[in-house]
Amino acid sequence: MSPRLSGLSMLVIGAGSGIGRATALAYLGEGATVTAIERDPEHAAGLRQAGADRPLHVVEGDATAPEIVATAVEAAVAAGGRLDQLTCCVGVFDHYVSVRELGMPQLIAAAEEIWRVNVLSALVAVGTAWPRLRDSRGSVTLTLSESAFHPVGGGVLYGSSKWALRGVVQHLSADLAPQVRVNGVAPGGTAGTRFSGLRALGQQERTVDSRAGREERIAAGTSLKITPTPEDHAGAFVYLADPRAARAVTGVVINSDGGRDPS
Repeated sequence: MSPRLSGLSMLVIGAGSGIGRATALAYLGEGATVTAIERDPEHAAGLRQAGADRPLHVVEGDATAPEIVATAVEAAVAAGGRLDQLTCCVGVFDHYVSVRELGMPQLIAAAEEIWRVNVLSALVAVGTAWPRLRDSRGSVTLTLSESAFHPVGGGVLYGSSKWALRGVVQHLSADLAPQVRVNGVAPGGTAGTRFSGLRALGQQERTVDSRAGREERIAAGTSLKITPTPEDHAGAFVYLADPRAARAVTGVVINSDGGRDPS
């Protein structure tokens, strides 16, 4: 039996660490050709090393920049002969900041930054990739969060951006039908993720795994009493990218959050 993504060409945006990296490697493991965008040179080098001797192509640059996304889309087509799937994993965190703590200039700057990175970048990527995805009758997978369903896992800035992406999945699934399927994955708290905070608030050097006891708190809040790893989410991305297994699936968000503890 051939790998389930054999012959497919995938573009993963924000693939250098965490869930994006695990997903890119999972796609490779299932036989796909993968093109990745990663801004951090160290993360890009680590991804290349992890995907050595496999059809992995890394474009270094800011995934929120339209010209970088356009370059990567065409690189994916050149590498795989087409573009079958776009996965967006770019994100920035707010470290639970409250509007009560922010002056108005800070609030506006932080909200604009988190919208640009978490939401607008996905819309730019989809808009850029759409003609190629249409030609292949491909698919899009966006990365949401448990914060798109519950007031947990971040503050109001992060949570509202993920709620917005939940709406993006619904609207794009209608807008791009019938040629392109659009779905999402909503991970819960995850070990081994290192996405950083808002530059507008001076948080850019802080990462989500910097809080003491974080993994224990994540496990305690799930029904399964586990702390997921990036690899635990990758299977949901692989399923949604599979044009046979998920042929009839669009407008769907898979919640890979360990279940919400009702207590």
